[in-house]
Amino acid sequence: MSVPRSDSAGTRDWARLAADIASWGRELGFQEVGIADTELSEAENHLQRWLAAGRHGDMAYMARHGTARSRPAELVAGTLRVVSARMNYWPADAADAASVLADRERAYVARYALGRDYHKVLRTRLAQLVDRIAAEVGPFGYRVFTDSAPVLEVALAAKAGLGWRGKHTLLLTREVGSYFFLGEIYTDLPLPETAAASAHCGTCTACIDACPTGAIVAPYELDARRCISYLTIEHHGAIPEALRPLVGNRIYGCDDCQLACPWNRFAAAAAEPDFRAVRHGLDRATLVELFAWTREQFDTRTAGSAIRRIGYERWLRNLAVAMGNAPRSDAVVSALARRADDPSPLVREHVAWALARHRKGSDPITTL
Repeated sequence: MSVPRSDSAGTRDWARLAADIASWGRELGFQEVGIADTELSEAENHLQRWLAAGRHGDMAYMARHGTARSRPAELVAGTLRVVSARMNYWPADAADAASVLADRERAYVARYALGRDYHKVLRTRLAQLVDRIAAEVGPFGYRVFTDSAPVLEVALAAKAGLGWRGKHTLLLTREVGSYFFLGEIYTDLPLPETAAASAHCGTCTACIDACPTGAIVAPYELDARRCISYLTIEHHGAIPEALRPLVGNRIYGCDDCQLACPWNRFAAAAAEPDFRAVRHGLDRATLVELFAWTREQFDTRTAGSAIRRIGYERWLRNLAVAMGNAPRSDAVVSALARRADDPSPLVREHVAWALARHRKGSDPITTL
């Protein structure tokens, strides 16, 4: 948080400044910028019900900060407005997502993770936007966030007019669907708010129907404990055995609900080079190839990537599950056998499960 601003609210054209902020944001690579107030009581009630139902799984941090998540001024004192910005990430140069999912010898990585770590990219651009604002108004109170603190970013982005919350709980727009990152600037500037967007999901349930594990338990209701993104990224322990067959070949995240969404027919390719570039061929790599990585190779080849955050142990855990779901082959069985005595109990457990499936000749495509 910088020092408080000294500008007098009575002498500045705040509407003009808001328009300038949106313009500067576009110059910095954001596709849209909006402004929201801090009233989030409806979102707070939804969050409290979700937490009470235990749907956050072992993401204890979701509850740890109490109402600071839904009351911005509790997180950053003096916050009056939130500048919300979105940046497209769809990697148009990547291998076709549906084709990779259908090829069970290949590893599926969520499309957002094929490029550079978005935290770094968005934080840098938001900091540059802050500098542009400060050059205009002088010192002011602010703090920048990119999925890095207790922030209800979807609720704030919806209030800021960047889209509406879809039934899969992600932000949606009619123009480009949902393949974009969000970032925020909490500020004490009394900027005029952007009009909220109307919702356009209608009676569509494509995202709910497409979820491999039934994690979208009702419209706008996600049970993270069943979500493949949660299981492969946030969850530190063993993936529940009943869900492992449904993970398929998804080794980092899941896009199924977005791939099924009709609005994503209009997805725009990432303009940001860091998101367009496919890193290390992870859009088309085989499971056996990735399972052979050493810890050093993992560290080197995920440098600058969001994938780095899960660490080597969970990387191998996820790959072992996917290999248990792969078609039986000598290459798959041999690769698994070589890690049967892995130093990690977590990895050993999932390797043993995968080997057992291949010994039984199980059809990897099963349902609960």
